[in-house]
Amino acid sequence: MGQKPKKLLEQVRDVMRLRHYAYRTEATYIHWIKRYILFHHKQHPREMGRCEIEAFLTDLAVNQQVAAATQNQALNAILFLYQKVLEIDITGINAVRASAPRNLPVVLTQAEALAVI
Repeated sequence: MGQKPKKLLEQVRDVMRLRHYAYRTEATYIHWIKRYILFHHKQHPREMGRCEIEAFLTDLAVNQQVAAATQNQALNAILFLYQKVLEIDITGINAVRASAPRNLPVVLTQAEALAVI
């Protein structure tokens, strides 16, 4: 009698722990992988690929208006799933990217500059 195969998220946890990822990183990646699977109506990632990843990431940027760092976090979690857990190489992802906030430089007035000196 063989062992029952591990569920996908258990496999993700096992690989992350073998690679000594931080607990918080593990929790974050699990969160994004769940959201990706739920976004595609619980379809198994083996049955999906680049197009589904692009659709999910584009939805994050366009409809959910997440920050660029958040979208990158989701992308890294999904790529980890495919490359390290499922051992499927995914390349050429062309999703709509969330825009990074542009920080304007702080410019002091002449009076403020003199006050600092």
